[in-house]
Amino acid sequence: MSSSRIPIHDEQLSAWLDGELNAPERQAERAAVEAWLHDHPEDAARVRLWAADGEALRARLAPLLDEPVPQALRDTVLRRPWALPRWGMAAAAAGLLLAGGALGAGGLWQWQQRHATALAAAAPSSWVQRAAAAHAVYVPEPRHAVEVGAQEEHLARWLTRRIDVPVKLFDLREQGFELVGGRLLPDGSGKSAQLMYQDAQGLRVTVYLRKPEVGTPAAFRYERQGNLGLFYWVESGAGYALVGGLPKEQLLALAQAIYNQGGGGN
Repeated sequence: MSSSRIPIHDEQLSAWLDGELNAPERQAERAAVEAWLHDHPEDAARVRLWAADGEALRARLAPLLDEPVPQALRDTVLRRPWALPRWGMAAAAAGLLLAGGALGAGGLWQWQQRHATALAAAAPSSWVQRAAAAHAVYVPEPRHAVEVGAQEEHLARWLTRRIDVPVKLFDLREQGFELVGGRLLPDGSGKSAQLMYQDAQGLRVTVYLRKPEVGTPAAFRYERQGNLGLFYWVESGAGYALVGGLPKEQLLALAQAIYNQGGGGN
């Protein structure tokens, strides 16, 4: 890590995430932020979390654009002596909603800290639901939680051949989790793989891997389904879903480790 870099603040990270540094006159600032993120994985993880929260909030608020203009807003506009014509009022209301939906991801993240319950995740993709269902089915199993144990050398090769996606056995020991093993699963019209990890207290998390359909959103996202948290993303032709009953920050640290070891990272 370079200690000579000028510190990058959250406002600059937010601007980078929102694409505000893409202008030609801000290329030097953009390069400085990207260098900082490369050298500071904790900040890189925070930015990915902002992006995930931003996507969830946008999905959550998108249906509002199809709703009627709220009566309170109509009354406020109509009370003005310079009241707009009907089409103008509708345009103004739509503009207000669009402005809210276009908030920068950094601002969305700050808003989310105060309104966390409003971000109950947008309806997850079907493959993410299957990842959560597979976790719920196999994690409680005392003796047959996995199909092939971690000690069997062919585990990664076998799963790679079956799902047509490179399967890497991620090392999560630094985060306190040991690989238990893996199994092959049905996944819609195809197949998927599940890797299972366990900590010293017997708590288990799973990593669900699959070959995504064309058009599957690639954004790094977070959702909760009951007592389970899920981080999921698509990168380099593979879909990843990390599932576990852990606090969001702890699950994020595991997702970051997976990403850095080839689960979407370079």
